[in-house]
Amino acid sequence: MKPQVPSTRDRILTAANNLFYNEGIRATSVDAIAEKAGITKKTLYYHFPSKDNLVARYLESRDQPNLEIFAQWFDACEGTVADKVGAIFTGVGEGARHPKWKGCGFQRTVAELANMPGHPAVQVGAAHKKKFEAWLTVKFTEAGIDKPAEIARHIVVLMEGTFSILLMHRDADYADATAVAARQLVKAALVR
Repeated sequence: MKPQVPSTRDRILTAANNLFYNEGIRATSVDAIAEKAGITKKTLYYHFPSKDNLVARYLESRDQPNLEIFAQWFDACEGTVADKVGAIFTGVGEGARHPKWKGCGFQRTVAELANMPGHPAVQVGAAHKKKFEAWLTVKFTEAGIDKPAEIARHIVVLMEGTFSILLMHRDADYADATAVAARQLVKAALVR
């Protein structure tokens, strides 16, 4: 059986993922992506009509894998829902300890496009964060937490702050500290 060869579109997205995440959106040219994908710029534009479109598709390609890893960390943790939420922050901290970690790709992209709130990638980033919040709300509802949407929003704020401080200080101990805070917040909500 022959190994499956990635499609041209997949090669472009893989190149964009690598370059956008490692170098940034504005610092990465369409020429660099085409070169890394082993195609011409014309071919890239055949598959993605603009760089803005490609940036949005880059974030879309990261959406489900990121949500799935949060769910894996949550589900793998034994204990209460508070412990499981803490495990998500611990997982983020472990990821941040990797030398190639460059922060949350969604947050970094939206920061680069802050002066363009209507940009399609900003909308994709916002939708991703809302999906995480909605997923937490479901988990908190299942656990019997009073005001699950409110607690989910608090956890999202903690997560975004964690990503920011990790990027700023490059010290994964901040994620461990936030894991403690998140566990305490959820535990307090369980007691009510």
